Amino acid sequence: MTVQNFDTARDYRPCGRCLEPEARSPKPYNGIHLTFQEGIVAVRRGIGLVLALIGLAVIVSLASLALMFVVMSSAPSVPSSATLVLRPAGDLAEMQPDNVVGQVLGREVATVRGFVESLRKARRDPRVRTVLLSPSILELPYWGKVQELRDAVLDFRKSGKTVVAFLEYGGEREYYLASAADRVFLMPTSLLDLTGVASYEIFLRGTLDKLGAYPDFVHTGDYKTAANQLTERGFTPEHREMTQSLNREMYNQLVKGIAEGRKKTEAEVRALLDQGPLVAKQALEMGLVDELAYEDQLADLVPELADDDRSRIDGLDYQRVKPESVGFRPRSRIAVLYAVGAIASGRSTYDVLNGPVVGSDTLVEEIKKIREDDSIKAIVVRIDSPGGSAVASDVIWRELMITREDNPSRPIVTSMSDLAASGGYYIAIPGEVIVAQPGTLTGSIGVIVGKIVIGGSLDKIGAAGEEVINGVNAGIYSPFERFTPGQRTRIEAYMNDVYDGFVMRVAESRKATPEKIRAVAGGRVWTGRQAMEHGLVDALGGLDTAIAIAKERARIPEDEDVQLVVYPARRSLYDALSQEFGGVSGVG
Repeated sequence: MTVQNFDTARDYRPCGRCLEPEARSPKPYNGIHLTFQEGIVAVRRGIGLVLALIGLAVIVSLASLALMFVVMSSAPSVPSSATLVLRPAGDLAEMQPDNVVGQVLGREVATVRGFVESLRKARRDPRVRTVLLSPSILELPYWGKVQELRDAVLDFRKSGKTVVAFLEYGGEREYYLASAADRVFLMPTSLLDLTGVASYEIFLRGTLDKLGAYPDFVHTGDYKTAANQLTERGFTPEHREMTQSLNREMYNQLVKGIAEGRKKTEAEVRALLDQGPLVAKQALEMGLVDELAYEDQLADLVPELADDDRSRIDGLDYQRVKPESVGFRPRSRIAVLYAVGAIASGRSTYDVLNGPVVGSDTLVEEIKKIREDDSIKAIVVRIDSPGGSAVASDVIWRELMITREDNPSRPIVTSMSDLAASGGYYIAIPGEVIVAQPGTLTGSIGVIVGKIVIGGSLDKIGAAGEEVINGVNAGIYSPFERFTPGQRTRIEAYMNDVYDGFVMRVAESRKATPEKIRAVAGGRVWTGRQAMEHGLVDALGGLDTAIAIAKERARIPEDEDVQLVVYPARRSLYDALSQEFGGVSGVG
């Protein structure tokens, strides 16, 4: 990054010619004769008025923000015999957004942990007697987060309280979640859109050829397929094999979950899925739902449900209920370090197109804060990342290993969300225990490097690119030329070195031989359940499972409540503006 210094101490000196005419002979201004001194006074008054107005606006804004904070932070009133209404929808964020838009709007959004915590509190809260679960369209490409919510619903039911699910629409993910409830209701005019599991990929090599662009990529392992959509016209044998394996695995997990929830055999569920999608009456006849009804009819059909809106509390409101108010008495503190997004060097930020970015500098700072806090008894690293920079991943890995070696009695446990692949798996291996959901996608132990060469595209539109290069390999990443044989050899040597190091780190962490790890590496992606079979994961479950393991290893009693300290803390609006738009430097 180039830093420019701007001279802010110019030597300005007033000269006689500038001031003397005004002092000698006042000139009319809008019909008023002003002396130089009077003009200065008038200008100062005007400036003072403007500053006063700005100050007033700032005070009003701060007062509004303070009022909003008080309103948002105050605990809501929970009616007796309440129904907690949970409406998971969209992409289910891992953390509250602290990008500029999220900060300006100042609204809480539905997060995975928010839903889980609400169910944990409601399980102990005597005022909550039932939960109405109404998942809307879940825009999730993966299954880990859905399984985390489903586990929380099943855990809540152990309290003896009732969970009622209501579906306006039931696709695979929505119904899979709803099937964990005691009873499932479907709107009479809705469709139970259960058909199985399918995935679709678009290959753009032919398009790039027509545009005159060439995807020049090098990768380690035949299963490292991240660039195949650019380099291939269709599935390679390895790509197809891996995709079929992942699809079949998720289909089996879907069938198993529905069978357990609806008390059917897996064979029966497979037969029902083969008849889908199902109209509401068919879903009822086949025993996939308990009744057809509109939401306003539920209270008449389920005695446990609150009979009016005043007895219901929305999940986002209930998140503000203090855990201590329902009997939680935390004594020990456990750090939860979130790594959400693509991994890159530098500071964490938010990319408008690709979402959150995990910056190695930011995460290293947070890890050091945790390490220096003696009150932290255990660390859980929560990962939802497709990977990213190998260097940045190694920096984070190193800091976690320093922390692990610095205090061996303070355990580190890894919890995987939807994704912990490639660099995401790299930063997972410092964990003494790795926990994943059965549907988490993980592994992808491999490396990929490349570029898209656009010289031919420029020719097609009558443009030209020129280069000035000093050094044999100075143009190695030129957007106009492909890698030369010599350049490709150098890139492959670097990639093999990174790959070998990756394999060695995994082998040391998993107490396995490099040969055993290479057999399941090569860029191959596994589900959490498959990864456990191959020794890449230790246990299946969500964040609560990881916390329970961390407590056990830190010798915290199983029945003792713990305080979860989240890192990184949510940024302020000023920090978000400063980091995302260049910010302003302070004057010290």
